[in-house]
Amino acid sequence: MHDLTPITALGGTAPSVDTIADVTLTEVPDVALASVAARLGQQAACTKKLKTLLGTAAPNPGQAVEGKDYAALWMGPDQWMLSADFDTHEDIAALVKSHMTNTASVTEQTDAWTCFDLTGPRINAVLELLCNIDLTQFDTGHATRTSIHHLGCFVICSNISESVRIIGPRASARSLHHAITTAMVAAL
Repeated sequence: MHDLTPITALGGTAPSVDTIADVTLTEVPDVALASVAARLGQQAACTKKLKTLLGTAAPNPGQAVEGKDYAALWMGPDQWMLSADFDTHEDIAALVKSHMTNTASVTEQTDAWTCFDLTGPRINAVLELLCNIDLTQFDTGHATRTSIHHLGCFVICSNISESVRIIGPRASARSLHHAITTAMVAAL
């Protein structure tokens, strides 16, 4: 029998936490992710089933929503990324697929992406250096895909003055972490 120890995307046994001035970057390894894409001709049925799964309407372009057990972010026309607590939704793709039936194609994404939470009163100063988000138009509940350090990432606004989640490719977790902490040092 193998004696394996789980590690985070940054290679630690515990999540990385970096605080510079009044802004904190926290690695969030306990997130399960799955993508949902409506099948051709099933768009209306898919969004209806997604609404029952989330407990709220599926997010529109540029939006993210928090449901009872799942959160969702709009990725493209009739496409969403769902997230949930890993401890209760380790097999998120199978759970979502059983609910969506034949209305959507569901793909496991947990090990493809990594999550970082950026919190503190001056996160806007950090974001201005990291990416091309128009922060005058970015507000609570907004989400967008952007480039950070040449990586395709999602930025989800929990509270524009206090908290955003950055989802980036797991294979580039160290590069993304370096880019964010470098921006934190420069901005703060």
